[in-house]
Amino acid sequence: MLISFVDTKAAQLCFFLRGFWQESVPYSELDIFFWDTLEEWSQINYTFDQPYTSKERVFWHVLHQLHYWSEGKLKHDPSLITELTTCLTFLEGGGVYPSDCVGIRP
Repeated sequence: MLISFVDTKAAQLCFFLRGFWQESVPYSELDIFFWDTLEEWSQINYTFDQPYTSKERVFWHVLHQLHYWSEGKLKHDPSLITELTTCLTFLEGGGVYPSDCVGIRP
């Protein structure tokens, strides 16, 4: 269940964030996605001893960044966009694991 959740939500996260950068998804939808994801996460049964996958760590990292930074920073900060693009590429099955991702479960 945990892996399925991360796989599904990671694909959605990539869609929403890339859409935001392409101006086809408004910032308000990113915010709704964030809160909906946390609500859905609260329904997932898992144990604290279940290990993280690299994909899950990157997923939680990007989700946190999405919520932490302002709309303007997410849209216009080149270094943040580069970092997040690297993460999205990894979530989509390409690239390498971004070593600076420290995502943890809420």
